[in-house]
Amino acid sequence: MGWAVIEMCETFVNLDIVVPSQTRYLRLVGAIAEQLAKELDVEEDTRETLAFHLNLALTEAVANAIQYSSAAKSTDSVRICFSVDDAYLSVRVFDHGGGFDLAALPSPEFDELRERGRGIFFIRSVMDSVQYHKTDSGNVLEMRKKIA
Repeated sequence: MGWAVIEMCETFVNLDIVVPSQTRYLRLVGAIAEQLAKELDVEEDTRETLAFHLNLALTEAVANAIQYSSAAKSTDSVRICFSVDDAYLSVRVFDHGGGFDLAALPSPEFDELRERGRGIFFIRSVMDSVQYHKTDSGNVLEMRKKIA
């Protein structure tokens, strides 16, 4: 597992982590997200909800990055970057998969019980904005949540 780099200023937090492309690290990633949310200077009655939403969105995003990453070799990794300013918490998940069209994804069929196909729906439901695009070094899913 990669090292975490945390930079804290008076109003900013930047956290950059890299984990192996293995689902066994999903709980750790979710716990980091929850703890970060609980440390933010937000109203106490929204702190637990924010922590839950961030855990859900991030574990779904990382699970997708692992599942759909090209070949998902044991040497592959997923990079996660958190940044916080006075108004927003942003999370970017970087992967090396084939990519997809976020706008083209249909809403899941809730009448049918399936284990898969709801992750992006959940992410969109709990985050304020969700964007996905290709970069020179892979793909990035960027999620933002208003905190002020």
